[in-house]
Amino acid sequence: MNVFILNTGRCGSTTFIEACRHVTNYSCGHESRTGLLGADRLDYPENHIEADNRLSWLLGRLETSYGDDAFYVHLKRDERDVARSFSRRYSRGIIKAYRGDGILRKLPEESDRMNVALDYCRTVNSNIELFLKDKTRKMEVDLENVASDFPAFWEAIGAKGSLGAAIREFEKRHNASESMRRNAGRGRRRRGSRGIGDSIRRFARRRRV
Repeated sequence: MNVFILNTGRCGSTTFIEACRHVTNYSCGHESRTGLLGADRLDYPENHIEADNRLSWLLGRLETSYGDDAFYVHLKRDERDVARSFSRRYSRGIIKAYRGDGILRKLPEESDRMNVALDYCRTVNSNIELFLKDKTRKMEVDLENVASDFPAFWEAIGAKGSLGAAIREFEKRHNASESMRRNAGRGRRRRGSRGIGDSIRRFARRRRV
């Protein structure tokens, strides 16, 4: 069975795949086929978990290739946290493609970054929600509730391996924005990270009992 982690980006998808590397009966990848065209773009191996925010723009082809035969996760994070993260990397990546010469190509350059990022998040999440409307094997994973949602995901796909080690990946920073890395270096902790870390530690303690 193939598993797709659909998401906006900046919501923990890199960390999610790092956690999935502790699954022994699936392969996994993060944006692993973004440089390919045609049928090759979605030609993932069997029993593979893929996270790729660009799939939200390829949902018609994903439907044709996999339809209701795959398992889908809608990975989410607090909308404003995602938008803030995109506003810190406004001149590169998918958010640059969305504005500028991309989807909103006539958008004034002086437009409020936060509003643009929120518009992107709402567009992508609504695309994903519509795609998943008729799917039978699906679930939502919220980054803020990952200590409970990830074990539910693990069980739903019949994963094997070390769930404890997978959960602990969410205590680490993967693909953090530059300003977040600087703040972490100064010993600062962003809003919400304490709750996620504490819930993961409580989960780990329960597994050791």
